[in-house]
Amino acid sequence: MKKISPNLSSKDNNLEKEQYLYLTTRGRKSGVPREIEIWFTHREGHFYVIAEYATSNWVQNLIEYPEVQVKVAENSFKARARVIPSETDLSRRVQQLSRDKYGWGDGLIVELTPENQEPKTEN
Repeated sequence: MKKISPNLSSKDNNLEKEQYLYLTTRGRKSGVPREIEIWFTHREGHFYVIAEYATSNWVQNLIEYPEVQVKVAENSFKARARVIPSETDLSRRVQQLSRDKYGWGDGLIVELTPENQEPKTEN
């Protein structure tokens, strides 16, 4: 796996063609790595995934331990996860990106910020 540059655009890395990313969280009770395959969108260097249920184990894991591992295409990188509050401009934009790509965009939005990059601060 090659590491992804935090400034890599989706066009430069064919991310727009990818359907899934692999998100590894740390089990909040066991401490064991847990990997899921999930739809994603990419915007301005950040990756976004949407949980159908806020109570999903992977969401609870990343709330407890926000340091995660992400694999997409041929890239692997460490990231910091955070839940994006609903009813913000950012959440609406991410939901629309997901609807455009997959035809679905409802749920809890999680931002994955590659290591050495700042989280988005827009509302």
